[in-house]
Amino acid sequence: MSGSPSFAGALFAPRTWREFVHALIGLPLGIAGFVFTVTTFALSAGLAVTFIGLPLLALTGLGARWLGYGLRELSNSLSGTAVPPPAPFRPRPGLLGWIGSGLQDGTAWRARLYLLLKLPTGIIGFVVAIAFFAYGLGGATYWVWRPFLPCNTSTDGVCHRGAEFSHGSYLDTFGTVTLVALVGVLLLLIAPWVLHGVLTLDRVLVRALLGPTASAERVEELEQTRAQAVDDSASTLRRIERDLHDGTQARLVALAMNVGLAKEKLAEGGDPAEARQLLDRAHSTAKEAIIELRDLARGIHPPVLDAGLDSALATLAAHSAVPVELRTSIMVRPSPAIETIAYFCAAELLTNVAKHSTARHATVDARTAGGVLRLQVGDDGHGGARVGAGSGLSGLADRVRTVDGRLSVDSPAGGPTIVTVELPLPSRTSLG
Repeated sequence: MSGSPSFAGALFAPRTWREFVHALIGLPLGIAGFVFTVTTFALSAGLAVTFIGLPLLALTGLGARWLGYGLRELSNSLSGTAVPPPAPFRPRPGLLGWIGSGLQDGTAWRARLYLLLKLPTGIIGFVVAIAFFAYGLGGATYWVWRPFLPCNTSTDGVCHRGAEFSHGSYLDTFGTVTLVALVGVLLLLIAPWVLHGVLTLDRVLVRALLGPTASAERVEELEQTRAQAVDDSASTLRRIERDLHDGTQARLVALAMNVGLAKEKLAEGGDPAEARQLLDRAHSTAKEAIIELRDLARGIHPPVLDAGLDSALATLAAHSAVPVELRTSIMVRPSPAIETIAYFCAAELLTNVAKHSTARHATVDARTAGGVLRLQVGDDGHGGARVGAGSGLSGLADRVRTVDGRLSVDSPAGGPTIVTVELPLPSRTSLG
């Protein structure tokens, strides 16, 4: 949704009229939801002594789910709540399992509670919308329609064409007409903000009762990060297999062939110089294979991390194309997985600084506090970095989430840029 409009422009903002429509239809929807919930619950309770009551209660829970789904979508489109759907209904097998699942469905019970609360919130929203907009519009245009009012004769026989303010007092003078118009304009100006504030309660209820619970969101996040970790592992294995097949394996085959040819030369009494040339070629191939294997192993787990993350970051800073100021305060040794992720994050971020930021100076700050390893990489470049902008930050964010970490970017146009990575720490004793 777009940002908040200005005070004077709120009356003409699309958000205001979406919320106005939401407030108007909120009352009939609240009545319908309240009647549905009370009627179905009372009917199920009355039939509880039969075999129909509990199945009916479970079935109407699905109806409450369906109504809650529609009201959540309506709130998302008109009030900008952006609440995701709750977890789907997953019944246990069998009829009794289905009934038991329906009776224990927390989403259905929360939807019922929302349908009950929708009536009072709908009444409040409807009354506020009608009162502020109707009285505001009527007051602002009072000077137009006042002359068409019927004549009210006061006790002194004077005809007054204006609303009666109190007994014997009429709003028909220039001053009172102007005051009414000003009050009407003021009501119209504050009406969008009052309505927005009143509908805040409904938005809170939608988010709390019609959306997923915190535990359900956590489970979904863990499922996504687990899938991402599996995909990353499979991709890494494919890359290693491809590198071994296309590089190291080919060189080892060439090595074996050269050694075999040299062996045949010597066994047949051939020219020792040719055999020596084949062995030299095999030796060169063996050294190239060793280098490729070392690079491959470094991509899996950098050996520089054996000395600790602070030493590894110092090596990165020393080899950076942009001057780097390094600050570390790592009092708790992270797990190998956390160290590896932090190292590759720092390496990727420094590469981004050199490639994209036109920065003259960068900073790397790594410290442990509160059970978290916090890595911050900043630069004085032109800014504008964001996740998904093709800078590799999306991949880093996915990698960080696989260990329940977070990545945030603060990069306004013109700079500076600060990327913060927070990774959880194991419960270990401090270093030193």
